[in-house]
Amino acid sequence: MYLAECYGKGGIYAKMVADSISKTGIRISTLELNYHRFIHSEFMTHRMFSRNASSSRAIPVNKILEKLKENPAMPIYWGKNKAGMQADEELDVLIFTDPECSGISREDLWKDAAEMAGYFAKDFSKTGYHKQIVNRLTEPFQFIRVIVTATEWDNFFKLRLHPAAQPEIQELARSMKIAMDSSIPEKLSVGEYHLPYIDKKEFNCFNKHPKMNAWNGSIEEPIKASIARCARVSYLNHDKSKPDVKKDIELYNHLLKEGHMSPFEHIATPIDEIQMNGLLHGVHPDNWDLGTTHVDKNDVSWSGNFKGWIQYRQLL
Repeated sequence: MYLAECYGKGGIYAKMVADSISKTGIRISTLELNYHRFIHSEFMTHRMFSRNASSSRAIPVNKILEKLKENPAMPIYWGKNKAGMQADEELDVLIFTDPECSGISREDLWKDAAEMAGYFAKDFSKTGYHKQIVNRLTEPFQFIRVIVTATEWDNFFKLRLHPAAQPEIQELARSMKIAMDSSIPEKLSVGEYHLPYIDKKEFNCFNKHPKMNAWNGSIEEPIKASIARCARVSYLNHDKSKPDVKKDIELYNHLLKEGHMSPFEHIATPIDEIQMNGLLHGVHPDNWDLGTTHVDKNDVSWSGNFKGWIQYRQLL
């Protein structure tokens, strides 16, 4: 299912879901990530990314507590306190929560804190409080799974591979870079689509069997299925469930009807080569490729946050 994978420290991983390149040489990549929820706000500052993420509001409390017990998200670098935003050295000394008790290791005390948060969450849940409230108590100890698609990565890697970045996001960036460097993008032409979670085997299978008319011989159905599968990161493990095209289409229709548009951003097709070569300089926007949103100072065409690719969301 994945084109490349990199497993980093502390439960962090990056998996290449779809990787494409246009005839003009612009690459678009979709990765599935797993990392500490406590660095998610930093990841969210990168506005060139299209993202969907697992939601505390959508996952049952008992599943969150099971994961917390099995593998709480813990720091991968235990820095010693000093002025400034980053620690220069690690600290590994026992912590005394009670002068009359023996010291506790940093890892064990962190796990105790996660366990205590779990106890309180369970009490709230038993009393009838909704998971959108209950699961917030355990977020510092949760991992988050994220689907990210982009054409522009340089700024992210410049900032997050830097020694001044928090160690956990450094490790995430390192894992992402390795996965990207290990993957060979597929060349796509205008009208061919970058489709996360739709591999060639599945795509061809449905097109070869008219009786299994899930695709109906149209590119629209694979697009809809891809959008639905990107959306499911909120509550479902992609690799633990068999594709169900009928359910995919139903979810797509629900997303469109309710206006949940972020999953529509992961699908894209190359912008026409003539337009990308700047030959439309000065041409009125009405004559741009459908879905083109703007042209930058270098006469390069964009669609939303994608350079050189028409983002499916911009076609709706």
